[in-house]
Amino acid sequence: MNIPEDLKYTKEHEWVKMEGDMAVVGITDYAQGELGDVVFVEIETVGETLEKDETFGTVEAVKTVSDLFMPLSGEVAEKNDALDDEPESINKDPYGAGWMIKIKASDLSELDGLLDAEAYKGLVEE
Repeated sequence: MNIPEDLKYTKEHEWVKMEGDMAVVGITDYAQGELGDVVFVEIETVGETLEKDETFGTVEAVKTVSDLFMPLSGEVAEKNDALDDEPESINKDPYGAGWMIKIKASDLSELDGLLDAEAYKGLVEE
């Protein structure tokens, strides 16, 4: 299982990578493995400002549909349009081509409440 050291994580299995004041968000390697083959991603919140823990979309796999949760409060500035045609990118490259949204974060102190790689590893290995 791949858990990059340079990312932050949520208990709901999203990852966050800061690029300036933008937060790039996706689901973790663990999450895509639990979901199985991803067949569809629905994100209709671009341009909306959402609070931390609100739902920003859903990911549909062969066996289930799961909500996607905001790891930080802010505006959903962009979604990964490539996922419309290639949702399997989430399975193949969850931390690269499989990114989901970019958030213009409104409160960077919320980053302090996220898990580091070590804490996330402890969560998924329980």
